[in-house]
Amino acid sequence: MYAVIRHYHHDPKYSNEINEKIITDFLPLIKKIDGFLSHYRIDNGQGEIATFSVFKDKLGAEASTKFAVEWAQKSFSAPIFLEHPEIMEGDVVIHD
Repeated sequence: MYAVIRHYHHDPKYSNEINEKIITDFLPLIKKIDGFLSHYRIDNGQGEIATFSVFKDKLGAEASTKFAVEWAQKSFSAPIFLEHPEIMEGDVVIHD
């Protein structure tokens, strides 16, 4: 398994809009990426979110990052995200 974490900074007033668009638009599309296993989103309520996606291999994870960045840029009318996301990816070496 291979995972990717994306850490975003955004204006907190857009949290509900971001959540809604992820559920209705993003999740159905990311699930179609080859090797998709799961996707999670953490929201600290203060303008920071992290997503954690798990794929069968590195190719799927890399494709999801490219897709996620492009999707975020084109899915919102206002510049909601304050900077490019921090991205960490790698092999899942321990899981339960």
